[in-house]
Amino acid sequence: MGASLPPLRFSYSSQTLESLYADPTVLAVFGFGEVAPADDDPRYLRVGLEPAASVAAFEVWRSDKPVQHGRSGAIRYATDGDYLYGAIEVEEGAGGIAAAAEEAYRRLCAFQAAHPCASVLRVWNYMDAINEGAGDAERYRRFCVGRAQGMQAFRGDYPAGTAIGRQDSVRILQVYWLAARTSGRPIENPRQLSAYRYPRQYGPTPPAFARAMLTPARQLLISGTAAVVGHASQHIGDPAAQLDETLHNIDALIATAGVAAPDAETLLKLYVRNEADQANMAALLRGRLPDCPFLVLAGDVCRAELLLEVDCTLG
Repeated sequence: MGASLPPLRFSYSSQTLESLYADPTVLAVFGFGEVAPADDDPRYLRVGLEPAASVAAFEVWRSDKPVQHGRSGAIRYATDGDYLYGAIEVEEGAGGIAAAAEEAYRRLCAFQAAHPCASVLRVWNYMDAINEGAGDAERYRRFCVGRAQGMQAFRGDYPAGTAIGRQDSVRILQVYWLAARTSGRPIENPRQLSAYRYPRQYGPTPPAFARAMLTPARQLLISGTAAVVGHASQHIGDPAAQLDETLHNIDALIATAGVAAPDAETLLKLYVRNEADQANMAALLRGRLPDCPFLVLAGDVCRAELLLEVDCTLG
């Protein structure tokens, strides 16, 4: 791991965009679903995942010093010199999700290679209809093929990652990321086979991400995590048991990284496939982690049998 950096602050906020933009330390702001405003500020991205609540809070990343922001071609970015937020949206054309993923990651890699904050710590990927298609034609599997072709510059040193399916019928791939001027340490889960070593049954190209990333500030960025043990999905048809298994996996990552247990500084997103499960899963998560703020978002997980996924940031 690279030299220590100051930690970022991650929170949910009900402030207006205008008041958030007035804070010079704001690195990134995310709105969710159709209720979120549209805005062209490079620090802002509206993610097409619908929140369970009628009005969702903004997710906000803050630095401890002033931020500069701008655009580089299709990429919007903001940086404080230690960290960088970047985002790109790519419309799917004739090549579909695979071509869009390859283009997004090639541009990401080229941009990062030329920037002082060159070490990518964590990437989020949101796309429509992630489970559409059969076998190797499934859109998630095609996304993995395109991502691998576009991110060859990583050479196996993968960042943490999330890939979730939107339910909005909008064929635009949304990719955003967090990078730093020094590298973090990838963390793998002793309960799970590393995703980049998955057997062929899950597609022609295994998913290219680490289970978590320990940042230079010793903040733990946990990838999208579901009820997978070894490489097999667990508790088919039982969302409550899947949530319990998911939290066991998160506990294992926390223990492996040697960081503190989740608390009020932990930020979670709970992605739930079926609307009918949202309220119950939110109540169960609140019971297990009463101090942790979280959002519940309607989202499809990369395997059709998985009913929910959690990603989170600690520290």
